[in-house]
Amino acid sequence: MSVVYIEAHPKGRPEGTPISSYVVEDHADHPLVSFALQSQAISWAKLNGFTPHVARVRHLNDKRIPDHWRAA
Repeated sequence: MSVVYIEAHPKGRPEGTPISSYVVEDHADHPLVSFALQSQAISWAKLNGFTPHVARVRHLNDKRIPDHWRAA
């Protein structure tokens, strides 16, 4: 199974700004699909044979650093 990352959008938003969507991205930051809820994005990824990962801390989300992510 390939790993995909569930990213909150908009990226780089100031603290306290609402999240508009959750995007499922591959390791190269290519968006695959977008959802209103993080749980929907995780469910979609699992149904399509991916291993979803979410950021441990929202502002620490470098895909090259495994410690920034946890499996959902």
